[in-house]
Amino acid sequence: MTTTKVTLDSYRPLGRSGLRVSPLSLGTMTFGADWGWGADWDEARAIFDAYAGRGGNFVDTANAYTDGTSERMVGEFAQGRREELVIATKYSMPTRPGDPNSGGNSRKSMVRSVEESLSRLRTDYIDLLYLHMWDGGTPVEEILRAMDDLVSAGKVLYLGVSDIPAWQVSRMQAIAELRGRAPLVALQIPYSLVERTVERDLIPMAETMGLGVVLWSPLGSGVLTGKYTRADLESGNGAGNGQSTRKDVAVANGFLTERALDIVDVVKDVAAEIGTTPSKVALAWTMLDPSVTAPIVGARTMAQFDDNLGALEIELDAGQRARLDEASAVDLGFPHETLRRFGVSR
Repeated sequence: MTTTKVTLDSYRPLGRSGLRVSPLSLGTMTFGADWGWGADWDEARAIFDAYAGRGGNFVDTANAYTDGTSERMVGEFAQGRREELVIATKYSMPTRPGDPNSGGNSRKSMVRSVEESLSRLRTDYIDLLYLHMWDGGTPVEEILRAMDDLVSAGKVLYLGVSDIPAWQVSRMQAIAELRGRAPLVALQIPYSLVERTVERDLIPMAETMGLGVVLWSPLGSGVLTGKYTRADLESGNGAGNGQSTRKDVAVANGFLTERALDIVDVVKDVAAEIGTTPSKVALAWTMLDPSVTAPIVGARTMAQFDDNLGALEIELDAGQRARLDEASAVDLGFPHETLRRFGVSR
């Protein structure tokens, strides 16, 4: 029997650092109705209080989530318990249309974003700052030096990266180590039963380089809850801008596909055997990987939050895990498959 039964206060180290975080992170991209589908103030407050009240300490936001409303809510909700929380935010997403320096990975973008995040979060330091999306142009030396300066100034305590090629992360970590700069301790990536391509390079790289793996969309933008059917494939993606509805987000991320719905069928079968929900099964599966520090759960209602939290109590036996693994397996590609065929790699 394989078990994932833990609690929110079963804290674990974040990568190769002394920072300890909960096994489920509270995602707050759903905080605020600015994008048309998020939780209102009262519902978001109830979710936040329930998470922190049960020992949860790892809160995830970003400068651009719900146009800044997410950070403002987190800042308000954290009052009176700021020191108990590990607040992670991100920079890189543009915030002023027409201004090329309002986003990207540059020092200017980073410093401006951090100052504005500190104001919205009503705090004088950020526990964990992620580079949100790799822009493909900013020199890594500029990024690392600017990050190190923010750490030296006490405005940021720990550093991470998200949505970036594995080879760039390993290069950055090597440079930071050789030059005595603040290291990266976290990698945020999409990982779920409908998105396992990160197993090719990103996850093994993170394990080797000392980065804790934090998962966005562990439910595949809601696809793994079982709420979509094949009829949704035929009806298109609504407004199509990636934000108008949750379904748009699922389509934009590439998670709502025929293959994904085949995987969901297996998830539903396993959930029925256990007497639980597909969401709990899908989340529990992600936590079986020892490289994973914490999936991020982004609930819009208290009912969704309670359901997600129940994943901590789910036990999957070897047969159930094997069925889920088989249904969702991806080809690791070259060189991994070739090396495995020749018996020189596991």
